[in-house]
Amino acid sequence: MEAKVLIPDPSRIKEELINKYPAKVAKKRSKSIVINDPETVPEVQANVRTVPGIITQRGCSYAGCKGVVLGPTRDIVNIVHGPIGCSFYAWLTRRNQTRPEKPTDENYITYCFSTDMQEEHVVFGGEKKLKVAIQEAYDLFHPKAIAIFSTCPVGLIGDDVHAASREMKEKLGDCNVFGFSCEGYRGVSQSAGHHIANNGVFKHMVGNNNTPAEGKFKLNLLGEYNIGGDAFEIERIFEKCGITLVASFSGNSTVRAIENAHMADLNVILCHRSINYMGDMMEVKYGIPWMKVNFVGAESSAKSLRKIAEYFGDEELKARIEAVIAEETPKVQAIIDEIRPRTEGKTAMLFVGGSRAHHYQDLFAELGMTTLAAGYEFAHRDDYEGREVLPKIKIDADSKNIEELKVSADPELYKPRKSEAELEELKAKGLEINGYEGMMKQMQKKSLVIDDVSHYESEKLIELYKPDIFCAGIKEKYVVQKMGVPLKQLHSYDYGGPYTGFEGAINFYKDIDRMVNNPVWKLIKAPWEKEESGSLEASYVTQ
Repeated sequence: MEAKVLIPDPSRIKEELINKYPAKVAKKRSKSIVINDPETVPEVQANVRTVPGIITQRGCSYAGCKGVVLGPTRDIVNIVHGPIGCSFYAWLTRRNQTRPEKPTDENYITYCFSTDMQEEHVVFGGEKKLKVAIQEAYDLFHPKAIAIFSTCPVGLIGDDVHAASREMKEKLGDCNVFGFSCEGYRGVSQSAGHHIANNGVFKHMVGNNNTPAEGKFKLNLLGEYNIGGDAFEIERIFEKCGITLVASFSGNSTVRAIENAHMADLNVILCHRSINYMGDMMEVKYGIPWMKVNFVGAESSAKSLRKIAEYFGDEELKARIEAVIAEETPKVQAIIDEIRPRTEGKTAMLFVGGSRAHHYQDLFAELGMTTLAAGYEFAHRDDYEGREVLPKIKIDADSKNIEELKVSADPELYKPRKSEAELEELKAKGLEINGYEGMMKQMQKKSLVIDDVSHYESEKLIELYKPDIFCAGIKEKYVVQKMGVPLKQLHSYDYGGPYTGFEGAINFYKDIDRMVNNPVWKLIKAPWEKEESGSLEASYVTQ
């Protein structure tokens, strides 16, 4: 799509971003900063180590494993084996919500479980302390499952969380205990932790409950973590359409639902980066295809519902979905008609997560706003360029730190839900079956795509582009707002949400309208707008 607003020359912007770096650093960063062309998508460097000394947005592997993938499941006791700070960091920071069916149902999300390793445990080992913690958690709560998460010190001293988990599982008998080697240094970003979590959940949970799932149109929702209540809105829509949600990975989820996930007939994936491994493995072992969808944005939600109806090929379902869309759309359109005149022509930048920087561009487009630049914290090349580049991606030493499970068809439970001919026919109709075209094909020509954007680059982008809103995480929020630009926190939504589906779109429109049209931002002077007298100067090492 062509730009709706006049934007600076992206070549000059790119040069400005890297010209302060030493030559070697500039060469490396240049590969991760590309000028987009949706017709001929350029190669972008991604999933590589952050340059030492650069302030990055990224988190660690532990954060991706415990904080993102396992954290939202309400009836697992998640014990962090490590110092207390690691537990505190992943305690309720993502605003994952859940809704137990009965007041007496288990909900451990609000708890912070840690072995609280001290110096003596780092020196002499912490496995005994870990086993005591597992026993204590079991005695207090009698949970269905206990998950153990390794932090950096645990990996450095060699505590075997897997052996401890196996021993305690055998001892306890009726509790599934399993561990994750998700030390923070395990990969270059949260992405490594996502992969480790996918492997562990697939090995220890999926397939443990063979009870046939009820319903005619059964699917799993992968990569939806119920931040700010997002999953509640999607569940509401599915229920109106007559679609049965077997399991969610992992917003508003339960142990039993995840164990029963292999009984669904379709996996739909929202956050491609964090959960695509699960989709691939479930297809190989159980014959369940996966399809990329997007429930961020009213138009995207309608398209995704129609794709689900097309997959199942049921005329009654198609009619019911069209009726739901027809019922929901007028409310959304009324708010767009009210707000869009105030947001039309404004600009946005998004540097968030694995798929959010892509998905939320749809919501801004519905408001008539232009995305000038976007990028991910922990993406791989296929998240940008599409999965067709997978055969070209070289496996480096960091990626080899993560186990690749050898998955084969289950002799009893493997049942292809669709034939190869049927899948090809669905692909021809535009359904992203086992595929994802990536973010860059949707972005406008000459927009900037930046992987692992640094703090310095963020400041320069704001100075040069002067966007109307900047979307990132909590670490960037207050620095950006001191520059006179509102920041929408898209990791945990600040205090907002839900933003998925039709009602979520309305919430987002209203929040963005309030932010970009608030006169307070005009009262704040960015550092480069202030008088030079008395300002601090910095010198840059170039050798």
